[in-house]
Amino acid sequence: MVPAYMPHARSKTAAPAAEKTKAPGANRIAVYLLFLTVAAAPLPFGSPDPSSIAFWCILLGIGVVSASGRGLGRPQQLLLLGVGLIVACYGFVLHEQLSDHPWIAKPHPLWAEASGVLGLGLIPSVSIAKYVPFYSLGAPLAAILALTLGLVVGSDRTRARQLLLVVGWSGVGYACYGIASTLLDPTMILWREKWAYVGFVTGTFINRNTAATYFGSCAAIWLLILSERIRERLPEGPLQWKHVSQQFLSKLRKNVVVAFLAFFSCFVALLLSGSRAGVMVSMLIFVAAFTLYFRRDLPKRSGLVLLGTGATGVALLLVQSLGGSVNQHFEAQNLSDEGRLATYRATLHMIADHPWFGTGLGTFVWSFPSYRSTEVSLHAVWDLAHSTPLELAADLGLPLAAAVALAWILILALLIRGALRRRRDGIVPLAALSVALIGLLHSMVDFSLQIPGYAIVAFAVVGVGLGQSFRTATHHIERESETSA
Repeated sequence: MVPAYMPHARSKTAAPAAEKTKAPGANRIAVYLLFLTVAAAPLPFGSPDPSSIAFWCILLGIGVVSASGRGLGRPQQLLLLGVGLIVACYGFVLHEQLSDHPWIAKPHPLWAEASGVLGLGLIPSVSIAKYVPFYSLGAPLAAILALTLGLVVGSDRTRARQLLLVVGWSGVGYACYGIASTLLDPTMILWREKWAYVGFVTGTFINRNTAATYFGSCAAIWLLILSERIRERLPEGPLQWKHVSQQFLSKLRKNVVVAFLAFFSCFVALLLSGSRAGVMVSMLIFVAAFTLYFRRDLPKRSGLVLLGTGATGVALLLVQSLGGSVNQHFEAQNLSDEGRLATYRATLHMIADHPWFGTGLGTFVWSFPSYRSTEVSLHAVWDLAHSTPLELAADLGLPLAAAVALAWILILALLIRGALRRRRDGIVPLAALSVALIGLLHSMVDFSLQIPGYAIVAFAVVGVGLGQSFRTATHHIERESETSA
């Protein structure tokens, strides 16, 4: 006779049913394309040229088209709708800037002046440089595609964690290359001559500030992975910090050592980049992420203050002992470059003159000379505003810049919620929050998020963080399969 209830039979039949509902098999092509892109995007000098950007857009576009949304829950679907709204806003502004007959925008007055001087009937445009917004669309498009694909792929916890490892190990590879190339031949980046930032570690990036932001983001990911592996070796419940070292050293394992070495490699590359803002922002996020991860293990509220103070002290000590180039840069130029504040003021005048639709996406280099102050040195061409929010408002107008700012506020709020509420996979939204804050804070005074080689990586990590900030539909399917079995 067969008993009416067999406790072990349920587990045997439930497992295959759950296996069939897992998302990785359905999204295999999308996953591989996303992993390849985030690993290789920094390689060709940060992918600033149009051909590299077009290639990554093609790969990410194929990934988005081939991805399956069966594992997405209602929150992830709403987030995709929000991404669609931002894309629609971009599309409307670009239509006004590119169209010969815009719906509501007024042409740039420079076209009327040029027609009068030349005596020709030039067709006016909202953009100061006609058709330039179309050719400048590649970088933001690649970032949006990376965010979308990361959100879809990141709805599966296994794929989300794999992407963090792909980004982390890629960062280790670029950090080791940057350190080695600086020691062996500091005048070369890959196969090209290094004409700027000689003696500083830039990895495969041309600009050391973007390199610092990238290495800081990778180091933040490894710090959280290291923290998770350390916590796994310690007993449950509130930690007795005076016994932690003894318990930890007695159970030290290989994966903890590997994670520490990976973090240390990215951290050294960050310091040797010599970027003031990159080092300061990264250190701040390291302390915040480490403290937030161990918040449940502190016996008292005072422990949180002590942990934060101790971590800050360690960070400052490491910068003092290892970051000689950073210290020299601080002593030489303090906290601001010559002419940067004047450039910010000039950009604000540009925004005031064209508040609704800007001067055209990617046209800052053409618009800035007429606003350039005498305080700004004529030694170089200012092709970027060195502040992504200001340049976004100058190029595309205040309404779209405000919409993007609100979207980022919502993203940060959701990542904070996921980092605080998720226990099983809280490291994923916390890592995404760390990367997002490093990129956003640094872009306030520079342009790291405007470099596709970093922006693609950062937006993909933010996407998987959003995907793991909520329970996905896959969990509900597995639960129903187990119940029916």
